[in-house]
Amino acid sequence: MGANKHAVIPGALINLLREDPITAVLTGAGISAESGVPTFREAQTGLWAQFDPQELATPQAFQKDPKLVWEWYQWRRELVNQAAPNLGHHALVAMEAQLQDFRLITQNIDNLHYRAGSGQMPGGQLVELHGNIYRTKCVEENLVMNFWPEMEEMPPQCPRCGGLLRPDVVWFGESVPECAQNAALEAARTCQVLFSIGTSTVVEPAASLPFIAQQNKAFVVEVNPEPTPLTPYADAVLPQPAGKILPELVRLVWGIELNG
Repeated sequence: MGANKHAVIPGALINLLREDPITAVLTGAGISAESGVPTFREAQTGLWAQFDPQELATPQAFQKDPKLVWEWYQWRRELVNQAAPNLGHHALVAMEAQLQDFRLITQNIDNLHYRAGSGQMPGGQLVELHGNIYRTKCVEENLVMNFWPEMEEMPPQCPRCGGLLRPDVVWFGESVPECAQNAALEAARTCQVLFSIGTSTVVEPAASLPFIAQQNKAFVVEVNPEPTPLTPYADAVLPQPAGKILPELVRLVWGIELNG
């Protein structure tokens, strides 16, 4: 049984990681779901079940009823507050600590990667493609804030100009911020190994990143229990949850033991 347990991880990948390659990681909703964070549609429960999330997460919805949209995101923040980073998140932090050039690109807005410690080491970078639910920005000046004044009215106002504050996330109909998109593309073009973890490989611009990496001779690894459009093209497919397979990977490569 012991031999089969480790056989899913190719020796070529283990050896490659031991050579300290330039590494990029793309994560999606799957790794957060392992922490109990509901997916976009699963979150519509209770009072919010009557709303279509695609009708709330738009600039038009905020313009029409900013209080409703703010309250929805406040409720979603409370859901995320109940979650904690899982072993998949912690394994990525362990990888960042071992590799001199490590870039983590996430489609998730839940801040779990940062809470685990990602992007906080000299060779590490954390790119949040779709923003972060714990930040706000002013609709007038586009000024991003990690903290904002407590006010009775919702949404609160920008302390600088008085404009309304909105969640610093990418809504339907909006583009990924240019700086985040450029950082992600640069990572895909220059990496030697790319992991695609818990993402459907459908939503652009993230969906193209593994293919861009492969065109530039990177070794592409997919970590996902379910097949995706990337599966037939990946150099290695690890069809297991990130929280199960990534700790095993860091154990085999660097001898690091992660305990949940």
